Formats: sequence, C-alpha cells, structure tokens
Amino acid sequence: MLGIIGAMDVEINSIKKKITSRAVTEIAGCEFVCGFIGSVNVCAVKCNPGKVNAALCTQALIDIFKVNKIINLGVGCSLADGVAVKTIVIADDVCEYDIDITALGEPRGYINGLNEIKIKTNKEISDRLAEIAVRSGEKIRRGTVASGDTFIAESSLKKFINENFGALCGEMEGAAVGHVCRANGVPFAVLRSVSDGGDESAQLDYNTFKKTAAEKSTAIILKYIESEKTQLELF
Repeated sequence: MLGIIGAMDVEINSIKKKITSRAVTEIAGCEFVCGFIGSVNVCAVKCNPGKVNAALCTQALIDIFKVNKIINLGVGCSLADGVAVKTIVIADDVCEYDIDITALGEPRGYINGLNEIKIKTNKEISDRLAEIAVRSGEKIRRGTVASGDTFIAESSLKKFINENFGALCGEMEGAAVGHVCRANGVPFAVLRSVSDGGDESAQLDYNTFKKTAAEKSTAIILKYIESEKTQLELF
C-alpha cells in the first residue's frame, strides 16, 4: 500500500476524492482514507502543518495501515537562487534545520538516534516523480528539502538555512516524514511545489500561489499512481 501525506486540504483533498472502495478511519484527530485509485491500494491523510503532526501520521500509516512506501507532497518556499515560484522540488534528501544541540558539541541539525543530518529519500520513487514532472512540462530541481516548525518569511532565516544545509526548499513536514520512515526502514519521497520566496513577501505570495502550487504537486502524484497501476498490470 502507498501512503500519501499532505499537510493541508488543498494538498490532499484531490487525491482523497479519487479513492474508491474507501474506508475512513480517524486516529488522533486525523482522517485516514484508504482504498483504491485504479488498481493501486492507497491511504491518504491530511496531517496538519508541523513536524510532530507529520511524524504522528507517518507512524500510524506504518503501524496501522502497513504501508510499504510513503510520499509526502505539498507546497514549500524557495531557499535558493533559481528556485522560482511554481518550480517542482523533489528531495534527494531532507533535514531538520531547527534541531540545535550545538551547545553539546553536535553540528546543527544532527539527529540523535539516526546519527545523521541529512536523510536520503528513496531514489527509485524520486526518479519516477522527477521523470513524470519533466514529462508534464514542469521545471524541476532536485536537492535538499529543509523542515522546521516555522513558516519561513524572513530573508535572514532563508539565508541561514541555505548556507548551513544547502537546501533548495523549506517547509514544515518532509524531514519529519523522512525521520520516521528512516527509523522504520520504509522507503519515502518528498515532493514540493514552490509557492513563495521564503522572504518578507512570503505571506502574500503564499496566499496567492498556494492553490496553483498544490495542484501541480497533486497532479504529479496522481500520474505516479497511474504509473504504479501500469507496473502492476505487467505482472
């Protein structure tokens, strides 16, 4: 089963509406909709913004619904030159920029337990998402997606994250999904459509472009699911 996580209705509702033979389960205030899109077994959930919310839903997908791969989709901000609004960013790895135990001698973003700063995404899933995005006519970038419990709307924070982590895109969930998946040995991918510049104009740009950006990421995921159906039919 494929697990799909989005933080907001605008990011996940189009996928939920496509699910047939659906079963709805509420866990910790989140609605998990499981069933089929075509012949592909999926479970989609809106986690709500933030790392803890994302981690909670990720672990539920793994423990309760027994998913064997997870894709986190949605919108995010640009953290680097050349990453314009509406660009699709597909993570090669993810990091948690707001983990700070530097006072104890560890580097910024170091994840105790995993003992790393950047968590690699699954190459096969990410490559397929990238191929679908390119075929759909989207401009894509691949690299680091940085997560933290802050809506990034300051040039100074944007610069800090880019300089310290080399991140292309910032958001609030992807690395939490990756953290839980990595701990459980579950393949995952993170896809973001850029909605704003992560600077002092971010709030205005976000409200203007978030729907369009979310639609772009949703369309790619639906095409990915269609490609999964094609692969299933080969065997």
